[in-house]
Amino acid sequence: MSEATTSKATVRLLKLLARGKAETSVRDGVVILTFGDGTSHSVPAEILAAAEARGLLSRQENVISLPSEGRAFLRRAAAEREEAFLDQHRLVEEAVVAVDGAKTRLRINKEESPLACLVRLKDKNGGPFLPEEAFAAGEKLLADFTRGQLQPRMTASWEPRLSGRGKGDRGGMADLSDSAVAARLSVNRALEAIGPELAGVALDVCCFMKGLETVERERQWPARSAKLMLRTALLALSRHYAPKAAGRRQRVEHWGDENYRPEMTLR
Repeated sequence: MSEATTSKATVRLLKLLARGKAETSVRDGVVILTFGDGTSHSVPAEILAAAEARGLLSRQENVISLPSEGRAFLRRAAAEREEAFLDQHRLVEEAVVAVDGAKTRLRINKEESPLACLVRLKDKNGGPFLPEEAFAAGEKLLADFTRGQLQPRMTASWEPRLSGRGKGDRGGMADLSDSAVAARLSVNRALEAIGPELAGVALDVCCFMKGLETVERERQWPARSAKLMLRTALLALSRHYAPKAAGRRQRVEHWGDENYRPEMTLR
């Protein structure tokens, strides 16, 4: 039996046991499960033995039942099937961004991302209009924004900074989890790195899911200008998340013999 076939047979067995306890009997090398309602089902003996060895079912003499480990296995199998189905209808890729020296891996559905339309655009040289690192930066901003429980609140009060709230104001951090507080601080640092002139468009598109035409209309910008402003904002954000190492500055050196003395020029 292949691994996939074994897995399907195991899931089928556990689904049967989710109905209740069953008595086991063997007929011609096949295990027969008989349930309390009188129904019977056949199960390969090796599948039953493998599931029992993995702790996915409990046995008391000839009566087997489904323990918590078996129910957890069924939940995982259901989640994997749903994920596989969704992957057939979406374009999921992984991106890695670095924040404060730590790498964070993001799973991105480019078909649903507010930046998806920009990802498909090309610049005049044929390259991507929105570089991969800029796209990943926008998705990281959205992930932190969502994890910080900031959606769907204010937009205007975020510009030019987020840190002007009083302690008792709505949206304070007193009742938030540590992860939500960390996410809010990450968003705050990200918007400060972008700057007040460009932070708004990054929030509008990446976090509030507004279309580019909507942004242009609300901000009274010229047509087709929002994508350029957004691209600039996300490139700045990508440098914040993954700053480049500072190169060594070149110095002018002068070699001279033992009696060399620099000349002083008077102006």
